Amino acid sequence: MGDSFTEGIGDPEPSSPGGYRGWADRLAEELSRDRDDFRYANLAIRGRLMGQILSEQLEPALALKPDLLSISAGGNDLIRPGSDPDSLADSLDAAVGKMTAAGATVLLFNGPDIRDTPVLGMVRGRVAIYNENLRTIASRHDAVVADMWSLRQLTDPQMWADDRLHFSPLGHHTIAIMALNALNVPHGLLPRLPKPLPPQKWQTARAEDLVWAREFLVPWVLRRLRHQSSGDGITPKRPTPGPVFGPDVLHGAEG
Repeated sequence: MGDSFTEGIGDPEPSSPGGYRGWADRLAEELSRDRDDFRYANLAIRGRLMGQILSEQLEPALALKPDLLSISAGGNDLIRPGSDPDSLADSLDAAVGKMTAAGATVLLFNGPDIRDTPVLGMVRGRVAIYNENLRTIASRHDAVVADMWSLRQLTDPQMWADDRLHFSPLGHHTIAIMALNALNVPHGLLPRLPKPLPPQKWQTARAEDLVWAREFLVPWVLRRLRHQSSGDGITPKRPTPGPVFGPDVLHGAEG
């Protein structure tokens, strides 16, 4: 359950449903190894707010009677002016209670440390408050915390996609490893070290910032002003449980 983060935006893969892979697909690939009865669904849709995720995805997710249920929600709320991390946590608390009461192991994602990230960095304080609330929720309901805040590798610019709002394939791969470790699941994923970035003149960096602002920041701001979402008209990429690997996907391949 979730938004663009769980849908896999930033990690393009034409052979995957919806055209994106992401940390959740990568995690499911590892969980499915040598298990013919494994089934995976992904209900996440980009741009969704907390209320939308809980109202649109919670009941369909519970209806699948999952053994493991992940949720990352609240990020799109926190970057909006006037958002309340305490109120968001209250909504999530009740939902996580329903998940664990249904017998599912819940994997609960907190927010990354976005200190040096353009646009997102301005709400770092709200994210920190929200994260502390999530730890309380996890403790209350015996959920597993996927600790993005402590994943220091995410401070490397190469962990982020060109839009600087979503994670790159390397970022999704790194997050999948962290989530598998949090679940205490043996896996075959190996950490990948990003290649050192070449020195960059300030003029080049400024030019890249201007291109980024034109191509990504301005459209993002306009959607906020128009009360639009990048997920308008988008449906879940895996609405029903199914095998992770389709007929055209090589079992065991790592991208």
